[in-house]
Amino acid sequence: MALSCAIAAVFFLRAPSLAQKGEAEAQPTFSDFKGVRIGMPLDEARKKLGSPRDKSDEQDFYMIGDSQAVQIYYDKGKAVSAISIDFMGGSGIPTCKDVLGADTPPKADGSVYKLMRYPKAGYWVSYSRTAGNSPTVTITMQKIEH
Repeated sequence: MALSCAIAAVFFLRAPSLAQKGEAEAQPTFSDFKGVRIGMPLDEARKKLGSPRDKSDEQDFYMIGDSQAVQIYYDKGKAVSAISIDFMGGSGIPTCKDVLGADTPPKADGSVYKLMRYPKAGYWVSYSRTAGNSPTVTITMQKIEH
């Protein structure tokens, strides 16, 4: 009996809790936008999204309808380093749970902000919703710089 209790104690002491595992082992729920991923070459990203409204070697800007603005940022190697999507009114706006896999309670004014890091995937994802009757939701993915 004492030996089995000692083995159980060692197992529980050595097994990391979910809190200890934290975000480091979590898999991102939101991993791309219309097929564009962090690290993708500039040319491939443009093929996926079409012709940007404004473009440069550092950043492309797209308007999708009247309610969605998308910015794709590129690093010096011309690979996607960040993606930012703004949803302004309209329907079909993703929730925090859709993007990060978990709800975040809104602040008193109705705004929401949450950021999750995914070191194994090499990027972080944030969700931001402004306060008010017609909120703007911004989803951002950015490469983690080491």
